[in-house]
Amino acid sequence: MPDAESGYVYLVGAGPGNPALLTLRAAHLLKTADVILPDDLVSDEVLNLASPTADIIPVGKRCGQPRITQAGIHQLMLEHSKADRSVIRLKSGDPLIFGRAAEEIGFLREYSIPFEIVPGITTAFAVAANLRTPLTDRSRASKLILATAHHAAGKVSLTPNWSGAFPDEATLVIYMPGRNFETLAQDLISSGIAPETPCTAVSRASTPSEHVHITTLDRLSSTDVGPSPVILLIGPPVSQSAY
Repeated sequence: MPDAESGYVYLVGAGPGNPALLTLRAAHLLKTADVILPDDLVSDEVLNLASPTADIIPVGKRCGQPRITQAGIHQLMLEHSKADRSVIRLKSGDPLIFGRAAEEIGFLREYSIPFEIVPGITTAFAVAANLRTPLTDRSRASKLILATAHHAAGKVSLTPNWSGAFPDEATLVIYMPGRNFETLAQDLISSGIAPETPCTAVSRASTPSEHVHITTLDRLSSTDVGPSPVILLIGPPVSQSAY
């Protein structure tokens, strides 16, 4: 397996937190890269796989309080790659799912920086596997919807209207749902999702401090979902959880 190459940027998925769930490619790149730019949600256990000579520069953003702007992250990728160093942009989960990959890929292409994308296990899949519950069911949920309640600055978030069809046909996964679960539940119910739809809230998925709460959508606001980060699974298949 080739080492991290000088002058390259690697958009790498760190998975949900457990280093055992890293891809072999991701683990090898971590051991050979010169610079690592990790998100805030990347676990220490994953970062411990990095080379002892690597420069680890945290670039995480959480709860609307950025430590560094997206433009600042772009500049770091540019500076270090042009200095002939290998750079890993390390993202929790999969880099192509709610990981600002579109912005970073666009920047890398604009400046003709060679790059590689290394997929990771997105949190939704790791959570479902741990719960031993399917996300789809050909008899009850033929659609899987991945959504986020966290949007770019200035973007208005509108809850989609499924016209009452949602509960019978889909599983909804909400990344970064925020903490106002009462309003979120009310909005989803108003959009056509039945109040009694099964709902599972998972805090700090795939880590030793994982917290799972199985409930229904109308009871979500009274649920102790645990500390952030949280992910929500909503839909008929969730009732099959064996947690």
